[in-house]
Amino acid sequence: MGKIIAIAIPKGGVGKTTTAVNLAASFAVYEKRTLLVDGDPFGACSMSLGFTQERQTSGLYEVFNFMHSMSQAIQRTEIPFLDFVPCNVRSTQMEERLLRLAENRTMMKNVLRQVVPHYDYIIVDTPPFLRGITTNAMTCADSVLVPVKSGHFSLEGIEKLFKYFEWIHEAANPTLQVEGILQTMYEPHLKVTEITDRELQLRFRKYLLKTSIPKNTHLTESSFYGKPSVLFNATSRGTLAYLELARELIERHLALTEPQILPLAHQQSA
Repeated sequence: MGKIIAIAIPKGGVGKTTTAVNLAASFAVYEKRTLLVDGDPFGACSMSLGFTQERQTSGLYEVFNFMHSMSQAIQRTEIPFLDFVPCNVRSTQMEERLLRLAENRTMMKNVLRQVVPHYDYIIVDTPPFLRGITTNAMTCADSVLVPVKSGHFSLEGIEKLFKYFEWIHEAANPTLQVEGILQTMYEPHLKVTEITDRELQLRFRKYLLKTSIPKNTHLTESSFYGKPSVLFNATSRGTLAYLELARELIERHLALTEPQILPLAHQQSA
């Protein structure tokens, strides 16, 4: 059964879509069957993967409107093991309708149910606000990955997200976990980075991931060419960091799912 990870924080400009695209691509490089779902009406995942509007015959909009099934909306990508569902919103009217439909917080959970068994990982990118599609993603997800860029506003975004997380946990998804806090666009030796590091250690230490994503121009440039970073420059610092992040998460998930073998003394006493 696939693990669903929502990428969420109510703050723009922290590398949420960059993380969704490049983490999904990195899982696929490790030959994990991966589905990336673009839940942001802006459609940044589509642009990052080179899916122009002409290539988007179906997407989340059609699925939420019961025009197509989720399996019909799935697009193949250049990377084996990586599939993609665009948002496919082409106008303000379509965006407004999608957001109205997303007020039913179980919508995404219902439409993903049929495809979850076919994937190891499903990554859901979300818009930079908590209502609607983000609520849908957190309702259906197994965990939430929180990208954060050094700075005061990002820290406040984490606080806001965690308060909302508690409400989701009580009202809609009692098994939802925090996958971790991921530091993005990381620049060591800056004063703002030092302050952010200190605050994260004080307030969120148990959620911090070992991997951080450095500030790297190749991550930004790759989106202009419609490619994940691993296809644009496989040896760049940004690419290697996302591959390391994927490896960290895979190893953690394997450790959690492997059966625990009792010590011999316990086996004999049993």
